[in-house]
Amino acid sequence: MFKTFTHKRFLKLFLSDERIMGIRNEGGKEVTALKTDAELAHAIQLKETGLVCTIESLPSELDLIGTGRSAFVFRVRGTDRVIKKFYPSFRTLAELEGGIYAQLTDFPTYAQVYEYGEDYIVLEYIEGQTLFECLVSGTYIPESVLTTVDTALAQARSVGLNPSDIHLRNILLTANGTRIIDVARFRQTEPCTQWDDLKKAYHYVYAKPFFPKKLSETFLNTIADVYKGRLFESIRKTG
Repeated sequence: MFKTFTHKRFLKLFLSDERIMGIRNEGGKEVTALKTDAELAHAIQLKETGLVCTIESLPSELDLIGTGRSAFVFRVRGTDRVIKKFYPSFRTLAELEGGIYAQLTDFPTYAQVYEYGEDYIVLEYIEGQTLFECLVSGTYIPESVLTTVDTALAQARSVGLNPSDIHLRNILLTANGTRIIDVARFRQTEPCTQWDDLKKAYHYVYAKPFFPKKLSETFLNTIADVYKGRLFESIRKTG
């Protein structure tokens, strides 16, 4: 069972396009229709061995563009959509996160959800750099980003959510403004100060003229590990 969504800002219902049904050319001959997003998602075969998840089978219409703690992200070629396919041990997160995105569909800062199923979500593809990538590349992060995120988090609270786990990798700086992805923890009940701590770091450290705007990935990962109390775990992994 899967759910689909439309929104007034997109006016699209992906279950009614030619990717689903047989279509005919001018001569009346039926040609093979492209796969639906749901069919593409189901065709992705993953295998978990211990803590490692690998891709066993992947439709040719998809390109891997991201790997996270719980899922792979694939872009559907020639479209503005991505499929987030969850690892087998994290598959229950698909309907949880899909439902959260559905609650946020009226707020333009968040990625738009098109449909979701038992182990996947179909989302809007957003072109841009995460704040983490901005720091690594030296791309300046304006203070307006903080204002936009604050507004978006307030909007999430207005529909009964509790925004949590806001970090440098789920905020995107795009040509059209700031966007937020990865809302899986927006229903947790525990308080989370991570965004407030990032804002303090921005004002007290990053915004200072003497502070470098380009930082190494290793340095940023170490700071994150220290913040979350995972420093020694990180040292063991890197030797």
